Amino acid sequence: MPSGIPFRGVITYVIIAAMKTKLRKIGNGLGVLLPKEAIARLRVREGSTLTISETSSGIELSPFDADFSAQLEAFRRTESRHRNSYRELAK
Repeated sequence: MPSGIPFRGVITYVIIAAMKTKLRKIGNGLGVLLPKEAIARLRVREGSTLTISETSSGIELSPFDADFSAQLEAFRRTESRHRNSYRELAK
């Protein structure tokens, strides 16, 4: 990563080899079963939450959670100022 550019914690996984899967009826909706290789590359497991985003190159499936990331960033901004308070709350 070039110096001077802060890392924001967003990691995009690019699956080079094309993988095929089919839509399947699940209850009243449709679902997609992910191949084992895709699950391994995304580093997810049963019960994981995935974010689906539309990008200029198509649809992106990611374990990235924008809400959690925003909360973590807010914590990091205040961590040094409120270190003692956080230490007391952790007891």
